[in-house]
Amino acid sequence: MGKGDKKTKRGKINRGTFGTRRPRIKKRRSIENKIAIDNKAQPK
Repeated sequence: MGKGDKKTKRGKINRGTFGTRRPRIKKRRSIENKIAIDNKAQPK
């Protein structure tokens, strides 16, 4: 188990792939975008 192993975190880092052992980090939306003053509902 090491750099050549597909199932370990170190092996995933070595290969540059992602999976259950090394999931991708999702970008969080900033709070300012959610509560923006300019994003009010437009009247029809």
